[in-house]
Amino acid sequence: MTFVLRSLAVSDPGLVRPNNEDVAFAGSRLVAVADGMGGAPAGEVASDIVISTLSPVEGSAPDGEPVAALREAIGTANARIRAVTEADQSTEGMGTTVTAMLLTGRRLAVAHVGDSRGYLLRAGRLSQLTRDDTFVQALVDQGGLTPEEARRHPQRSLVTRVVQGGPLEPATIALIAQPDDRLLLCSDGLSDVVDDNAIAATLTGFPDREECARQLVKLAHQAGAPDNVTLVVADVIAE
Repeated sequence: MTFVLRSLAVSDPGLVRPNNEDVAFAGSRLVAVADGMGGAPAGEVASDIVISTLSPVEGSAPDGEPVAALREAIGTANARIRAVTEADQSTEGMGTTVTAMLLTGRRLAVAHVGDSRGYLLRAGRLSQLTRDDTFVQALVDQGGLTPEEARRHPQRSLVTRVVQGGPLEPATIALIAQPDDRLLLCSDGLSDVVDDNAIAATLTGFPDREECARQLVKLAHQAGAPDNVTLVVADVIAE
């Protein structure tokens, strides 16, 4: 039995930002979201570099090591960002988050930098597979804030790690996929304004991926959508 992903990506500028610095990829083995650093020069360039470097991993060897493939691609993207910033001073300081998942056989690898999130819905239960690289998450880990307080903290968007050309080691995990798993990757334009309970209810209540994605964007809009809203909904299908 082999598994594939049936995936759909949606990117919406939101209701406040004049431009969209998010980029997503939705394939049959690879899904990814990158969120260019808001307010930094050329954030959309950085996010595009990461996704364009990751996208060829879709066609990588089906019997390869998925965690290593994601690490290598993100490392290459990081080096490309460094090369661009060194060649063009106007792009100095640009960076991006990235969350990517690669399915190889039954193995699902996750690689993550920043605060774009990866979720798994399995048997009706939602799990966050990534840990936010943010100032407020560090406070939560130390017991200084509750998760609910972190959602309202004025510095909740302060990211502590991004793909920016410097030394970098993405966080990675590996798990065994199961038929009917549903995956969600999203920028913080969704997760900052729509809580996990509403996300879980939407992923469960809208089996059609396109309808599900539209409803998630709608929820972000209802909450004000102050940032770009980008997401990938992917279902694990046995062939």
